[in-house]
Amino acid sequence: MKLKYQFSIAFFVSLVSLIGFSSMAFLVSSHEIIQFDQTVVSFIQGLESPMLTAIMTFFTFIGSTSSIVVLSLLTLFFLYNVFKHRSELILFMIVLLGSNVLFLSLKQFFHRARPDFHRLIEVGGYSFPSGHATNAITLYGLLAYLLWRHIPAKWGRTFLILLSITMIMMIGTSRIYLGVHYPTDIISGYLVGGFWLAIAIWFYQRRQKQKNSSQSDGGSIGI
Repeated sequence: MKLKYQFSIAFFVSLVSLIGFSSMAFLVSSHEIIQFDQTVVSFIQGLESPMLTAIMTFFTFIGSTSSIVVLSLLTLFFLYNVFKHRSELILFMIVLLGSNVLFLSLKQFFHRARPDFHRLIEVGGYSFPSGHATNAITLYGLLAYLLWRHIPAKWGRTFLILLSITMIMMIGTSRIYLGVHYPTDIISGYLVGGFWLAIAIWFYQRRQKQKNSSQSDGGSIGI
């Protein structure tokens, strides 16, 4: 029953994320959400200060490709050498690689230019959806999913979830603050990442269920 509930949650999250992204893509393509973007950007950039700029620059660096590569390698090391979970290692690699392929493909499809107003850093490429936001939710969401089962204490699990949410939100917000993404880029990145992560977890749980069932059947025959 518990596994069926997890399947249902994963399917629901993936469906909601897909519908949400499709709606956001339509609004962005039809220029129906410009006022929302401008209002949010004005509010966030209105908080500008030297200290906040340093903080946001740090979080955008944490969400950069180089930082994600380093964190991913450390995670793969622990999954392989400490936890001895080969299937989780494969899941991790598929989710991270798939996330990058997905947002890069969508950027090329939509061709949305980056904001041309107040920028605190300069970056190239297209804007929609945000690669930082997509990678943030897939990476930290997946880490929360993988580490949850290895943390027995309730307070530890609570800390894990809060840390993951904080990292995801701060990385996304930093891109708006620094002037390199619209809020709709960030939201869409979260939706794309959420869709991909939920689908990957659904298939992973399904595969694990089939594997456990096969082992149980084999054990019964042996007896």
